Amino acid sequence: MVDTQQRLLSLAGVPVTEAVSETDRGKNLLYQIYLFFSTVLVLYHPMTKMPTTIMAEKVLFTWSGGKDSALALYELQKDPCFEISALLTTVTKDCDRLGMHGVRSILIEQQAESMDLPLQKIYIATDCSNDFYERTMKQLLEHYQSEGVAAVAFGDIFLKDVREYREQNLRQLGLKSIFPLWGRSTADLADLFIKLGFNAITTCVDSHFLDKKFLGRDFDADFLDELPPKVDPCGENGEFHTFVFNGPSFRRRLTFKRGEIFFRDNRFHICDLLPHQNPTVRP
Repeated sequence: MVDTQQRLLSLAGVPVTEAVSETDRGKNLLYQIYLFFSTVLVLYHPMTKMPTTIMAEKVLFTWSGGKDSALALYELQKDPCFEISALLTTVTKDCDRLGMHGVRSILIEQQAESMDLPLQKIYIATDCSNDFYERTMKQLLEHYQSEGVAAVAFGDIFLKDVREYREQNLRQLGLKSIFPLWGRSTADLADLFIKLGFNAITTCVDSHFLDKKFLGRDFDADFLDELPPKVDPCGENGEFHTFVFNGPSFRRRLTFKRGEIFFRDNRFHICDLLPHQNPTVRP
């Protein structure tokens, strides 16, 4: 090891023979430390022409369009060890919207475009069985795996059963799972989301947990202050869902207007967000 380090140092003209006498080499701790840090410098020395970049791991990111997804993606993109290959989202083909969020898929497309990321959609029917969903997802994941994707990332925070389900399915394919927000305080995450400059609006409210007045609201400090004590600040238990329209990950702010309010499944209040195209599709 010492000889290898000395050869590297000599490439850059570092005077290793002057650091410590010949008899102390390999024994003197200071000399070993000197070699270590000098070698690190040489690895970045232009004369060595050695690679200085880390091969990033390709990741498929599951995207809901909401605040947890946006914050988890933001955290992941800060890490040079990961490269986002695409955003993966599930669309209900009967209404061309995203499940519980009730957001039109065209708005999800605008999010991906603003973040300069590819968007991969999976279309399912309203009455889609879990078996069909898992088979469809498996085929898609195998395709991305053949393209070099090694992991799938999620915005989950503390629901253990959900995490275990995801990990089990991915493990069968030889894929890793990544949870950038896992185990962190939801109150802290909600505050961080706002402080980072993200903007989101509530698009769905579960009437079993929240009043209709929380629908179509900006996700901000006032919104958090008014939440009942038993409601999670991030809505991790499904109390509410959001749509992110601006933030540090976005190249431009998305524009839309609040549309009609619907009551679905005798439980969920949904605020329709209308893009400029304003297609007539009910949730």
